[in-house]
Amino acid sequence: MSTADAQPDAAVAVTAVTAVDDRLRRELLTCWTDVSNAGGAVGFVPPVTEDDVAPVLDKLVEGVHSGRDVLCVLTVDGATAGFAALVGSSSPLRRHWAMVLRVQVHPSRQGAGLGRVLMTGVHDIARERGWEFLSLSARGGTGVDRFYRGLGYAEFGRLPGAVRVAPGDDRDEILLTYRL
Repeated sequence: MSTADAQPDAAVAVTAVTAVDDRLRRELLTCWTDVSNAGGAVGFVPPVTEDDVAPVLDKLVEGVHSGRDVLCVLTVDGATAGFAALVGSSSPLRRHWAMVLRVQVHPSRQGAGLGRVLMTGVHDIARERGWEFLSLSARGGTGVDRFYRGLGYAEFGRLPGAVRVAPGDDRDEILLTYRL
């Protein structure tokens, strides 16, 4: 799918970001909070506030500023519409691997193919950085693993009951990999 297919007449791009300024941090924080509160499986269970999300975002930004990680920002007509992080391995033996974290498209932009556009951009950025393999995890019971399988990811394992959504509601963490 091309970026034009996702949003006719819209300028859609995925950009590698290695420095996050205050404006972008605010946009990422709003996006992450909104996605979480809409039920997105991006590290939280709703309801959450920006105060809940901020420390986790700041840790992600710290990794980006360190130079090890890359933020992949999805924009539509210049406005932040989503993001994902590529986290490089610190092991010298796994420098060709990266982990994809926090894949999300703002709820107001969902349903238009932008998730696929974002992941295509993530793959392109990973290749440019010399990574050959990607891994990610998906929360069981959400169906999002089907989305990743449709992109060519393969399941290589599960952590049974690893994600506690609520008392008595434990979900598997589905582990997936992709060869670039």
